[in-house]
Amino acid sequence: MKEEEKKEERNKVKQRELLYKLMISQLFYDGHQNFAQELAAIVDQEATAISPSDRLMNIIAIGLQHEHEVDRPLNRLEYTLGPGLDLEYETEPQTSAPEPAMYETAYVTSHKDKCRAAAFSMDGSLVATGSVDASIKILDVDRMLAKSDPDAVELHPDAVVGHPVIRTLYDHLDEITCLEFHPREQILISGSRDTNIKMFDFSKTSAKKAFKTLTDAEQVTSMSIHPSGDFLAVTTEGPVVRFYDINSGQCYVCPYPREHHTGPLTSVRYSADARVCASASKDGDIKVWDGVSGRCVQTFTKCHDGAEVCSVLFSRNGKYILSSGLDSIVKLWELSTGRCLIAYTGAGSVGRQEHSAHAMFNHTEDFVMFPDEATTSLCAWDARNAQRKNLLSLGHNGPVRHMVHSPCSPAFITCSDDYRARFWYRRNVH
Repeated sequence: MKEEEKKEERNKVKQRELLYKLMISQLFYDGHQNFAQELAAIVDQEATAISPSDRLMNIIAIGLQHEHEVDRPLNRLEYTLGPGLDLEYETEPQTSAPEPAMYETAYVTSHKDKCRAAAFSMDGSLVATGSVDASIKILDVDRMLAKSDPDAVELHPDAVVGHPVIRTLYDHLDEITCLEFHPREQILISGSRDTNIKMFDFSKTSAKKAFKTLTDAEQVTSMSIHPSGDFLAVTTEGPVVRFYDINSGQCYVCPYPREHHTGPLTSVRYSADARVCASASKDGDIKVWDGVSGRCVQTFTKCHDGAEVCSVLFSRNGKYILSSGLDSIVKLWELSTGRCLIAYTGAGSVGRQEHSAHAMFNHTEDFVMFPDEATTSLCAWDARNAQRKNLLSLGHNGPVRHMVHSPCSPAFITCSDDYRARFWYRRNVH
């Protein structure tokens, strides 16, 4: 097996050398002698030994004709949302997804203290928000839309639109730091600074208290539920990622200290297929963990030039990790090479970012979104080329501490230290 891997690696090196030769010969053919000589010097090729040729152009023309014949694994959401971000196959895909600046506030809900946590259900029909006041609200998306624009929702003439807040849950003693909806059951999971992880069955209208509690030794900072709904990855103020079996309550950690982070953890996310899980830390690193063994399989060091990494998020196909840092820069990392492919810059240019903030994709992964702390506005970029899009004023009177986008529709929610959560939506314009 190792011999085959070595052979494959040698073939890759030869193919890359051929690629560079083709690029140099194409540049000569097109009359760009200076660029051809510069590239030859960079890749250590003898420019004088390479003749002008149009071969690369011909190969690309043939490849584009047959590109659709290549077998590609389909994500279950691909039929409705498109394939998502995949830089290997597409650089200029056509999208009908609305630019983030076109979203409008559809509903505002208020807590009694700072709002710093939110989550969407898998089907995008529900939103949960959590606050420093230790309360949790669950809101119905359709009801929020009906309240904001009754004429846009088809209702029976005698129908009465219920209140968007369908549940209010109280069972924590301190700030709610993270929320996750179970992928299969009507269960909401919450993490808190009181070190507890709680599970609420919101199918019961009278349920205010959790039916199950997992108690950690540290304040919980982030969590991500396994797509099966059976496991929960949890980060805390400590340096060790926890993997909980939800059914048994058993906690697993990597047994090798050298593989752990060296600072408090800030964020954790499973990939869509749960093969791997990514964690971020104040130590400036991102680590990738095997979804089965729990071992660290990859480390991205000093991802944001040593600044705290605030959030991590996988692309739907699991090829990329989107990270945000306290340096106000958002970066796209390729797992297969460990390289930063794209840096999304321009946020935080007015003043230094003081608080942790999360970056996110829109539902089609055509745009990257991140809040600018100084101006309380939303920065957005084209996910594929980092082109800046129009700003969106978020209307909060305090820093936006958390954002999350709907997995399947043009909607997102912002949580702020002004005690409010704002639900944003882009309606169809006919």
